[in-house]
Amino acid sequence: MNQKFEILTDIIRSRRAVFPQHYESGQISDELLDAILDNARWAPNHKKTEPWRFVIITNEKLQLLSDFLGEFYKKRTTNENFDPVKMKKAGEKPLQSAAVIAICIHRSPESLIPAWEETAALACAVQNMWLSCTALDIGCYWSTPEAIYQMNEFLGLGESESCLGLFYMGWTKQQLPATNRKSIHEISRRL
Repeated sequence: MNQKFEILTDIIRSRRAVFPQHYESGQISDELLDAILDNARWAPNHKKTEPWRFVIITNEKLQLLSDFLGEFYKKRTTNENFDPVKMKKAGEKPLQSAAVIAICIHRSPESLIPAWEETAALACAVQNMWLSCTALDIGCYWSTPEAIYQMNEFLGLGESESCLGLFYMGWTKQQLPATNRKSIHEISRRL
């Protein structure tokens, strides 16, 4: 195997979901955020529609996202089920993060590209982001809280755009444990 393949294999196998409570404090520079998103835009996409859109949330804007998520919990919860601890927890992840990127999609007309293909392209872009973060020792994970379906106005999205998740990012505190996967023989077969 060549060296590029070995490096890529190591990065792929090191990729983990790292949750905000495991981030250490510290900013992620605009240059790094731009470089990560630059890698995202090289994902494969049918007919070169480039359906991905990203909203970068950092610094004091993280508090706005935290407030939005807390208020969303409050509005969606009945009085008898309301729990102030859960409300606080709903808004804590952005405040534990150095950056949050809203993962959004700009849909092309269904007659041009099926929706699932553009969603798959967006997922490939997120994988590029995730692998870039792994290479930089930035912890991250893709979250899909119910609130994303109500974020269009908050994020300033256009009519054919919608949010498909929040990508939390922060510097990793510790070495991450290895994980196991099924063997190649369990998930593949030859004809």
